[in-house]
Amino acid sequence: MTLAEAQQIVDTWIKENGVRYFNELTNMAILTEEVGEVARIIARQYGEQSFKASDKDKQLADELADVLFVLICLANQTGIDLTEAMQKNLDKKTKRDKDRHKNNEKLH
Repeated sequence: MTLAEAQQIVDTWIKENGVRYFNELTNMAILTEEVGEVARIIARQYGEQSFKASDKDKQLADELADVLFVLICLANQTGIDLTEAMQKNLDKKTKRDKDRHKNNEKLH
């Protein structure tokens, strides 16, 4: 699915299942919580922390999808077209970092 399709699907889901969007501050807090859940899995799966019994059923893909869902909610409710925003962001990064990473000896 495209970003535009994802934005429409989330908007429809909110209207049909969620009644309305949570306000922007609430969604920002939820986004922070979801990113924390991603960090928890990464720290245990790729870092040095061990899994607790309560972490065993947590899946990175599902937690990343939770982050994406809330991020899309924030974009929708603030009128941001994520396709356009992503393209502008990639253009900015390309212009700024065209040779920066290639010339970084730490990456070779």
